[in-house]
Amino acid sequence: MTDSSAPPAPSDALRFAFGTLTVLPVRVTRWDREAARGGMLCAPLAGLVVGLCAAAPGAALLLLGGGPLLAAVATAVVPAVLTRGLHLDGLADTADGLGSAKPAEEALRIMKQSDIGPFGVITLLFALLAQVAALDRLYADGWAPGAVAAVVAAVTARCALTLASRAGMPAARPEGLGAAVAGTVPVRAALLCTALVAAGCAAAGAAFGPYGALHAGLAALLGLGLGELLLRHCRRRFGGVTGDVFGALAESAGLTALVAMALG
Repeated sequence: MTDSSAPPAPSDALRFAFGTLTVLPVRVTRWDREAARGGMLCAPLAGLVVGLCAAAPGAALLLLGGGPLLAAVATAVVPAVLTRGLHLDGLADTADGLGSAKPAEEALRIMKQSDIGPFGVITLLFALLAQVAALDRLYADGWAPGAVAAVVAAVTARCALTLASRAGMPAARPEGLGAAVAGTVPVRAALLCTALVAAGCAAAGAAFGPYGALHAGLAALLGLGLGELLLRHCRRRFGGVTGDVFGALAESAGLTALVAMALG
């Protein structure tokens, strides 16, 4: 990937974010570090769209009498479809790499294989079960709590990617999405994005009163905190980030926020 001297237009950043993080029919017009920086700063906006798309069928099924469990399954399916399952695949591959206890080079080779090992299968299974269980609990209180939680989780998941792209974070491989975005986002911009996401989640939770605002804002911060712990562990184990690590970060941060929303 080469640098471009011309600053990217806002549309370039949005195209990068939606073109790399979703399956929506968006053509990435620039593939350089400037566009990557803008794209990763816009990642939470892609999460907002994914979250709204996930919340819609869940809320609709609940209102039509489908019950909380069916609504939860529908909400969990949509993000997987809108990302072609890439984040879930990244979670499974990262679990295999970490679970192998091999040196970095060997662990990265394991992660790049097309098959999924036992660590990946187990992690994927329990992650999806936890998503559905948390959403089922939330939809049991009505369509609005489930819908808001779906949006909070999706935005938090993509904000974790913004933080993982901050300056000083190296790529573990010389190619792939990790190499394209690693170190592109200034630290201050990443922290500002985090603050805006937490504030936005709190604003969404404010629909349920002051406690709802605090609950949603803290859920987002907890998700991002868990993502940061996983990011640091992956950097120690693999030497940096990869596309698979990005998928694992998104799924882990989003699930943590979702579970936090289901508690209390």
